[in-house]
Amino acid sequence: MQSVHSELPSRQTAATSSSMTNKIDHSQLCQWLKSIAVDRDKQAFTGVFKFFAPKIQRIAQSKLNNEALAAEVLQDTMSNVWRKAHLFDDSKGAATTWVYTIMRNVTFDLLRKMKANKEDNLSDDIWPIAEALNTEDESFTDHIQSRNLLGVIETLPENQQQVVKGFYFMEMSQEQLAVHLNLPLGTIKSRLRLALGKLKLKLGDHHD
Repeated sequence: MQSVHSELPSRQTAATSSSMTNKIDHSQLCQWLKSIAVDRDKQAFTGVFKFFAPKIQRIAQSKLNNEALAAEVLQDTMSNVWRKAHLFDDSKGAATTWVYTIMRNVTFDLLRKMKANKEDNLSDDIWPIAEALNTEDESFTDHIQSRNLLGVIETLPENQQQVVKGFYFMEMSQEQLAVHLNLPLGTIKSRLRLALGKLKLKLGDHHD
């Protein structure tokens, strides 16, 4: 099969259409993924790309603080979407969750290959559980649904819930959370560490 990299729409084209693709149409996204899986439909892939590309680029840029690395995450993520569309199962989770899980996997793999310091906005204490929650299932089942993560998070104190939900589900960095919650950065880091310890105990896993 030809590499999908040569078939990817340009990031500039995707960016200019981002204003038209902000609204999530879950049924349309599911249909596009099924068309890619069954018919290798390039038009459907273009639709998926135009919806996700600006978002993936923005998230990767905020996490990695490097435009070239963010572009690599985008390319590898969409290549995986093309190759693994047959693994998507809408009964197990939303299309958005599936694609963003692929994006996270790609990001983790990139950082491991680089053997660099883990990104500043992801503290060393937070990284292991974040990685485990998002990379362990090859079929990319919904990590929130499959691990009941959201239900566990909601057992945390309210102040810890705020930082954990902001960090994982709103894709906010620790610095952004500090500004958003009007709290010192040290307080945000402390709450994340405390929450992590409680989550590890409640999930009963060993991620060290």
